Amino acid sequence: MIDVQSKRDEVLAAAKKKFGFVPNLIKEMVKSPAAAQVYMKGQEVMTEAFLTNQEQQMIQLAISTINNCHYCTKAHSALCKLAGTPQEEIEAIQSGSLPQDERLKTLVSATRLIHEKKGWLSEEDLQSLDSLGIDRVQIYEIIALIGLKTLSNYINHIAHTELDPQMKD
Repeated sequence: MIDVQSKRDEVLAAAKKKFGFVPNLIKEMVKSPAAAQVYMKGQEVMTEAFLTNQEQQMIQLAISTINNCHYCTKAHSALCKLAGTPQEEIEAIQSGSLPQDERLKTLVSATRLIHEKKGWLSEEDLQSLDSLGIDRVQIYEIIALIGLKTLSNYINHIAHTELDPQMKD
């Protein structure tokens, strides 16, 4: 039998080390140390992905906006800004529009398509994405990010997670 409290303490310590504070999302998520570890380790693994940090933040912002998650939308808006994304591009995603930057526009469109079709992409969809420079590697990384954001978005929906002071304007 695992010692749940020591696992929780381990996850909380890792979050504090990574972020400099323990985000309210992690405080809630750690009720299941396994769920918190899936989320945190998944985000860590994605640092080795083909998609850049800026691209990943935009994808996560797009999914959080689609899922209407106030907490993650705010968090990924801030992280997009830190990654060098202009405010207009961030606001475009938040409003359901597309960024002006062609690469980001393509990635956000692909993210929305994959989410809308729940991954059931037709051969035409795949060819269209490929012609826009989105190959299977990037498609699978987008799906991984959708999975991570679905985990955090749904937990935030259930818990009505309060924004951290660090995320407030």
